[in-house]
Amino acid sequence: MTALAGLKVIEIAGLAPAPFAGKVLADFGAEVVRVDRSTSAMNFDVLAKNKRSIALNLKSPAGIEALIRLCEKADVVIEPFRPGVMERLGLGPDVLLKRNPRLIYTRMTGFGQEGHYAKMAGHDINYLAISGVLSTLGKHDEKPAFPINLLADFAGGGLMCALGVLLALQERTKSGKGQVVDAAMIDGVNYLGSFVYNMNKAGALFQTPAGTGQLDGGSHFYDTYKTKDGLFMAVGAIEVEFYKLLLKGLELDEKKDKLPEQMDSSNWPKMKALFTKIFLSKTQAEWVRIFDNTDACVTPVLDYYSMPAPAPAPRLLRTPARTPVSNEGSDMFLEVGGESKKILTEAGFSEEEIRDLVAKNAVAGAGLEKSSL
Repeated sequence: MTALAGLKVIEIAGLAPAPFAGKVLADFGAEVVRVDRSTSAMNFDVLAKNKRSIALNLKSPAGIEALIRLCEKADVVIEPFRPGVMERLGLGPDVLLKRNPRLIYTRMTGFGQEGHYAKMAGHDINYLAISGVLSTLGKHDEKPAFPINLLADFAGGGLMCALGVLLALQERTKSGKGQVVDAAMIDGVNYLGSFVYNMNKAGALFQTPAGTGQLDGGSHFYDTYKTKDGLFMAVGAIEVEFYKLLLKGLELDEKKDKLPEQMDSSNWPKMKALFTKIFLSKTQAEWVRIFDNTDACVTPVLDYYSMPAPAPAPRLLRTPARTPVSNEGSDMFLEVGGESKKILTEAGFSEEEIRDLVAKNAVAGAGLEKSSL
């Protein structure tokens, strides 16, 4: 038994953030049906594991009505379009919630439903920029150092979207009613940065220009260092007791070597130069052996792509997630419309109704060619 067993989710196909939200729900047991365009031939999708596909023509009134009927039997619908698109299709919240008052209607956008940027196109880097988070990354006298598209698309986007779904489902157990979940990536990534923002306003941390502070690469005890073999070690020895263990591993002595106080920022560049020289004297493997099983907070920077495939998180011990993804290519493909007929049948469509949908070019998929019905 999985945590979300029995939860029925309709995911309208879109770019990565919304499919990731669907993947999170699917990994923990939800029955996720992806609604693809009937003309789509895109079977490759690394976020498709544990999902099923139905191909509908949403430019057809019959296709629209078919999707509405699917949503009548669903707990959640996730839509990835810009503001107004679902309304123009006749699939807005007013329509779907009227047909299914318990539905959790989830909207995944970049800039939200309202505001100056709402109807503009954007990607992860743009959401980071407008939220202000991008200005905190990198060094103040250089251009911002944006990460790969994880922060806004997946953490602030897809994961926050899934969280919104779960919150709305929990509330539904009390009220018996569905609601609209407005998940905007700009809001999500801004919320992720709450700690940084609040610490800055409190005058506690992040007061100095980007790249010069304690936790953003300015200090010598919270940074990465190149090793003799061209690899890297990550150092995060903030606390005094951990810092002492770091110095011990580097064969440094505060008194003997007349080292400055750890938090004396005026000496951080000097200490960083010293650490750089020392780390270059040994290979990554040698440093790993030195700091292994210590609390010095020193670890190797490993190659992400050589690691085992990521598993669903967090781990639930009594109701674990479905089998983690493998490195097999079969996990990365979902045949568009591969289960169209079965999904319609499960939703209560009769054989005659399915034939009618095919005749109207409202649905497509394996075994649904007009001549085969």
